Amino acid sequence: MAVGVAARSSRAVTRRQDYARVVLGLIRLANGAAALLAPTLLLRRLAVDPQRAPAASYPFRLFGIRTVLIGADLLLKRPQARAEALRVAPIIHASDVLSAAIAGVRGELPRRAAVTTALISALNVTLAIAAQPRDTDRPA
Repeated sequence: MAVGVAARSSRAVTRRQDYARVVLGLIRLANGAAALLAPTLLLRRLAVDPQRAPAASYPFRLFGIRTVLIGADLLLKRPQARAEALRVAPIIHASDVLSAAIAGVRGELPRRAAVTTALISALNVTLAIAAQPRDTDRPA
């Protein structure tokens, strides 16, 4: 009886990890595609005028392709790439939270944009942590 409960519990944990991984992958694909294909839209959401700062689109495109590729790694069935994407996800998103907070404090972004960006990144940190395999799930 205890073995059955343990097995169900393990499957539930694995499902939650997979759900978090897939949601994080989809968020990355959406944000990355937007940054790559429509950087001016994202700039406007950050209250940056793309006409006054046309070079600001360039780093969004850099961010975009990186984010699309990492999102794909989370979704495709390539165990090594998926494991690496999961391993680095918390630090990537934690640094995004920190960057947004610093930009807000320094006045580099309007307060509302900085808070929104930090909150989105904090959600991504939460998903990245929730998607982490347990030690027993990790390949040797």
